[in-house]
Amino acid sequence: MSTVTLPTPLGNYAHLLPPSWKAIITSWLAEDTPSFDYGGFVVGEGVEEAILWGKSEGVLAGVPFVDEIFAQLGCSVTWHLAEGSAVAPTPTNPKIKIATVKGPARCLLLGERVALNTMARCSGVAWKSQRVLLKARALGWKGIIAGTRKTTPGFRIVEKYGMLVGGVDQHRYDLSSMIMLKDNHIWSKGSITQAVQAARSVGGFAVKVHVECQSLEEAREAIAAGADIVMLDNFTPEGIRVAAKALREDRALTGGRGALVEVSGGLTEENLAESLCDDVDILSTSSIHQGVSTVDFSLKIQPKKKA
Repeated sequence: MSTVTLPTPLGNYAHLLPPSWKAIITSWLAEDTPSFDYGGFVVGEGVEEAILWGKSEGVLAGVPFVDEIFAQLGCSVTWHLAEGSAVAPTPTNPKIKIATVKGPARCLLLGERVALNTMARCSGVAWKSQRVLLKARALGWKGIIAGTRKTTPGFRIVEKYGMLVGGVDQHRYDLSSMIMLKDNHIWSKGSITQAVQAARSVGGFAVKVHVECQSLEEAREAIAAGADIVMLDNFTPEGIRVAAKALREDRALTGGRGALVEVSGGLTEENLAESLCDDVDILSTSSIHQGVSTVDFSLKIQPKKKA
């Protein structure tokens, strides 16, 4: 797509995962096998080796989840590609060897579909995120590309993880991560100023206040009330440029005091270029994690060689 390169991660994203994440894996396995494992009865527990293949283009993401899925089943995983690497099949090499999984046959199959579903989805989010980010960089825009909180219930940790592997900002993780005041908050409280004041009274200095705005006037009110971030929501491309420039000029007049400017609403990989503007700090879009294509993986037990 582009000769643009992305920064190398400054650590291992697996080290972000909270103490509770392994219990989520346990619940996935319980959901998939709630009672008898009939297929497991057929294959038994002889030790087998399986190859994890990548069969469509993407970015490899979800390694710690796959590791834990198989660890809970008494299997081991040896990776042949590092997380964040491109999965790039070709006509002459239609399958990429991603990893080797070893363990009891029954356990390999217990983990197979849970692992494949998780990695396919996580890798799809990473791939879409990376494509959008690379497009923005290729067009010369240096701001932040971010996801949203419009994630799948029970699967948020995987989708947010995929965004990070793809190189974008995950935005707020949950309702406790940042105080985001939307139209319903403002209508219920009475005004933007009253909503920001109420939010600041409990969030204090440690929690940022973010306000969704429908006009330049609302953005100015939010900034005057003390918002840290204003979102220009569903503005036209021309409206974005006019409002963002005005807010940047306001900031200059006040000696640099102001808020970060975020743009959101209907942004996709296809129309991204229309909304790129040097006066905008953040572009957020759910298109990098909602309805994205998955990356195709398969797990195949290796046939035993005949004596």
